[in-house]
Amino acid sequence: MIDCKQIDAMPVERLNNGAHYMFMYRVSTRASEIEIIGQKMPDRLSELQAALVTEDKCLVLSQKSLLSDKLKEADKLRDDYYRAFKKAVKGSEGIPVPAIQEAAVILLQLLKDYNINPSGQLDKETGLLMNLVNDLLGKNKTQVETLGLLPLVEELKKANDEVIEVTTQRMDESLKTAVGALKTARTATDEAYRDLVKMINAYALVEGDAAYAGFIDYLNAEIVHYKREVLNQKATSSTTPTPEEPSEPEPEPEPEPENPDVV
Repeated sequence: MIDCKQIDAMPVERLNNGAHYMFMYRVSTRASEIEIIGQKMPDRLSELQAALVTEDKCLVLSQKSLLSDKLKEADKLRDDYYRAFKKAVKGSEGIPVPAIQEAAVILLQLLKDYNINPSGQLDKETGLLMNLVNDLLGKNKTQVETLGLLPLVEELKKANDEVIEVTTQRMDESLKTAVGALKTARTATDEAYRDLVKMINAYALVEGDAAYAGFIDYLNAEIVHYKREVLNQKATSSTTPTPEEPSEPEPEPEPEPENPDVV
């Protein structure tokens, strides 16, 4: 059997998304620097590079914040409505009409109790606004109507409902699509990687490993690193020489009896 260096097996499918991309990126980058790989197997290298570009795009998409453009727009709109409502209520307090002043005082206390920060955490603001709007359209509707602010409150409700819809439905669907796309992209990258590894191992076996030894050693070292640091496996490289175990001493021969005739 011919003794030559070979690239070790690597369970790339078990790597988390970030580690998977970085591993493949390092492999692709180093392989592109090896002239003989570009000469002997350009198609395999190109397939890996192309698959990695797609994986990168899907990885970014899968990690996209829930604050999409549509969500940002709805969030800004409800913030504007909330600030306008608060300003209108505060302004009504100075109108010298007892019913208006009374309504303004009640609503200002309500706003103070909720203490909503439009620049605060998205989900917290959404929940507080939902409860506030329920009060404004329920037990405090009379005060809202007295100040003539019912249309503004209704618009605030619509904007907050839009935020809820986007975060609970549309973005969920979008993220599921992104996760599915990333899974597909990773599978394509894995196939391209394995094809490249098979080709390198085959050439090393047929032609001798001298031209490929540097890359094989590098990749096996990376494989050991990722197995240990990411997958928490005990791993050693097949290209790393291990010290020979000392051979067991041969047993000493038993002494012959002095008199062969005596049993």
